[in-house]
Amino acid sequence: MKLEVSIAGQTMRLVDSSGKTLQSWPISTSRYGLGTEPGSNHTPLGLFRIARKIGDGAPERTIFKSREVVGVWDGAEAPEDYVLTRILWLEGMESDNANTFDRYIYIHGTNQESLLGTPASHGCVRMSNPDVVEVYNLVPEGTLVEIGDVPDAPIPLPLSPPPSDLV
Repeated sequence: MKLEVSIAGQTMRLVDSSGKTLQSWPISTSRYGLGTEPGSNHTPLGLFRIARKIGDGAPERTIFKSREVVGVWDGAEAPEDYVLTRILWLEGMESDNANTFDRYIYIHGTNQESLLGTPASHGCVRMSNPDVVEVYNLVPEGTLVEIGDVPDAPIPLPLSPPPSDLV
């Protein structure tokens, strides 16, 4: 299995080894653009692996600071970009994105779920809190993650019965 993050579509999908989409979720990447410069708040591109998973068993909306639990978000408006619920910490697998782990780039839950589907993060890949729990439970450490212009999964057309005059 592999996770594919589409920058253009602001979606992430879980695909099996044949490329079949198993699940898809709305996400949010950086509002500052793409890149690997330290301190830039850019979302890096390329191939990564999930190096560490943090938050096993924590309640939804758990707030993490420096990967430590500091409380639970009460749902109130907050200007801060909280790292919530679960952390899937990414490690770059290519020379261009090798600093990703040291930049603390994660897939994580957010307190700004209304912005999912648009570039709005500070470099990480944000998800809804229920969705990040689902992904956390589906993929092990070491799972590959591709961030870039991966194609979105086509939306399957509904199957309809043939017209009655053809039967």
